[in-house]
Amino acid sequence: MANFNHLLLVASLLQLALSYPFIPPTCYTKVLNMAQEATLWAAHLKWNPQTSSCMAHMPHLYIDVHNGCVMYKIRTYISLVEGLRQRRCAYTRDMWRLGSTLRQLFIFMSEKCHGELAFTSFDCAALEH
Repeated sequence: MANFNHLLLVASLLQLALSYPFIPPTCYTKVLNMAQEATLWAAHLKWNPQTSSCMAHMPHLYIDVHNGCVMYKIRTYISLVEGLRQRRCAYTRDMWRLGSTLRQLFIFMSEKCHGELAFTSFDCAALEH
């Protein structure tokens, strides 16, 4: 029985060593990464020749998760992306990816990470640059 316990311990340590470096992301780091991804993806779509006609009237997307106005900004941008369906732009994979990333970010910030986020400013004009 002792050999079995020893073998089980070695197997679990081996599995842990193979998955190194395993650092589970916190909700805060997940939100930061998703915000950066959404900001970069929106900029990419705005300057991409294939999607620039769809994104021409869209405002610049800048997401600062420490700004209290960010939830309003994300909701507004989601509604703008969903409004592109009238122009057949929202049916592309790129636009769908941007919309789904923003929806997931909004859910994470409003429901899942609510206690971990701290808004340090409430400057809505700072999100418009």
